[in-house]
Amino acid sequence: MIVTKELIPPRPAPAVLHRPLTTAKVVGLAVLVLWALLAMALISMVIEGWDPAKFERYGPRYLNGLWTTISLVGVSIVLGALLSLPVAFARMSKNRVLNTISYAYVYLFRSTPLLAQLFLIYYGLGSFRPQLESVGLWWFFREAWYCGLFSLTLNTAAYQAEILRGAIQSVPTGQHEGAAALGISKRVAFWKIILPQALIVALRPYGNEIILMIKGSAVVAIVTVYDLMGETRYAFSRTFDYQTYLWAAIFYLSMVEALRHLWNFIERRLTRHLVR
Repeated sequence: MIVTKELIPPRPAPAVLHRPLTTAKVVGLAVLVLWALLAMALISMVIEGWDPAKFERYGPRYLNGLWTTISLVGVSIVLGALLSLPVAFARMSKNRVLNTISYAYVYLFRSTPLLAQLFLIYYGLGSFRPQLESVGLWWFFREAWYCGLFSLTLNTAAYQAEILRGAIQSVPTGQHEGAAALGISKRVAFWKIILPQALIVALRPYGNEIILMIKGSAVVAIVTVYDLMGETRYAFSRTFDYQTYLWAAIFYLSMVEALRHLWNFIERRLTRHLVR
């Protein structure tokens, strides 16, 4: 066995390649500088326009509106998820009647503005007061909060149904065939094999839907629901200070960022076995 005593001489490090400054980089840097200047200007205006008296008077109302927004969105998301299950199964059904009804429901609520849906429920159904009183439902539709909850639930259920349907259909056919080859029933295979994989695929779209619901829930302020935007409108009507809307934007931004980080943590936790 031959052992060499000479070491390979060190080689110089590879030369650093200097990439030329392209137009895209210049534009990107300019946009970043513009956003940084805008953020600094907003912070400066908030500091200079700080009024402790307004904060003491309207701060509790903002917190109350924030809780109303969180509760409204949270309940509608949960109820929408429960409603989306039969709608998604009906969309995948071979029964033409169920498929047509579910398709019409999803198409209607995904193709019309949320504001129009809210007006139809709050003002439209409100015109049928005698009929609603006769069946004992007027207590529900006379309250703006319940009408907002109802419209948000129906809207998000349509989107969640499509998210769930697409996620289930994205699971490879081999998963079904493998379960059948092992003698696993279709029902057990769906709940134990297909659905868990589908929910991982649907995780990010679900997060996006919740974020959209948080921002879209501001429309309920138009029908006298004192959510975060409703309290902001109230504060502006008393002070005519544009910073009331700036604080509302900060609250919405905080909610979205908190949810985004939480959802990223959940996604990393549930998909850690997929990391290569």
